[in-house]
Amino acid sequence: MARTAYLAGPDVFLPGAAANAAAKIAICARHGLTGLAPFNPKLDLSLPPDILWRQIYLDDIAMMQASDLVIANLTPFRGASADSGTLVEIGWFLGRARPVFGYSNTAASFAERSAAQAAAVADPLPGLAIEPFNLPDNLMIPGCVEYGGGLPVTLPPDGISRPFDSLDIFELCVAAAVRRLGL
Repeated sequence: MARTAYLAGPDVFLPGAAANAAAKIAICARHGLTGLAPFNPKLDLSLPPDILWRQIYLDDIAMMQASDLVIANLTPFRGASADSGTLVEIGWFLGRARPVFGYSNTAASFAERSAAQAAAVADPLPGLAIEPFNLPDNLMIPGCVEYGGGLPVTLPPDGISRPFDSLDIFELCVAAAVRRLGL
């Protein structure tokens, strides 16, 4: 029986979100997983915003409830860290003791990205420390992935960052998850 993977991440904001979701679902299928991407092309985008956001939330929760595990895009999004909505989603899976797997297309450490952001944009709280652990994100994020799925965050093995929408590191993560779960 195929396991179902919720494909968390801010990919829904990409200009080619539908094609990206379809490609991720196809990659999952090649590895024996059923992928559920939080992209609902049937959603009525003409709904009033106060109804639309709630419908999106409920759709995503329903997909998460129907999933056995999560594979999360933790590539930095609009800042030095992963997307906040994606982080809520991986916490949801961790809290339900469902396997958590994640990947990032960015090779630079969180400390490097944080320092670069602090240099580029005035820090509203200057003088705060930056985590010195050489991790892919704030320590709670790789901790959630490592202790939730038994593997570290999947990163570019060659140390070269990829474009945000690149899928080769996603596929490495899917393959690693399938091996880890013995599927």
